[in-house]
Amino acid sequence: MSGPSDLATSPGQVLSLVEQLAQLPYGLEPVDQLAHALQCASLAEQAGADDEVVVAALLHDIGRARPVARAYPGAPHEEAGARFCLARFGARVAWLIAQHVPAKRYLVATDPSYHDGLSEESVVTLRQQGGPMTASEVAAFEAHPDHAQAAELRRWDDLAKQPGAPTPPLAHYAAYLDRSWCGS
Repeated sequence: MSGPSDLATSPGQVLSLVEQLAQLPYGLEPVDQLAHALQCASLAEQAGADDEVVVAALLHDIGRARPVARAYPGAPHEEAGARFCLARFGARVAWLIAQHVPAKRYLVATDPSYHDGLSEESVVTLRQQGGPMTASEVAAFEAHPDHAQAAELRRWDDLAKQPGAPTPPLAHYAAYLDRSWCGS
């Protein structure tokens, strides 16, 4: 039986997992998981984000890919994705992926206009995720050196739900994965 470490042993195999997100519904959102991942990565790239942030944007929901979800049973998708990416892309990519859900809670707590831009689905999941962060949670989040990148990733996540939005093909991101790869 293979375990999580056998799941993807090269950047190309990670791309294959991302490709499996095609046709996988994204809750009630009007795009599938692959379109969402590509749009998020494209927004990161357009913003001039560094390679690791683009990789985190592309892979932020990789925990929803069936093989990854099965490798980490019971883990929320952000935790499964972070655990999957830690050995492959390092601690920074893993942290950014783990924080894309808490970052929504952070933004609701710190930006009064942020909540108004959330989709209906995101408002529902916000309640399930604990609602706005408390003051102490905000302070802890802001203490991390990459908190601003995590918040930006969350904003791209929220925007990456446009049916038919043009994006580069998945293969375009192979170079980002190659440059960020730290797996063996």
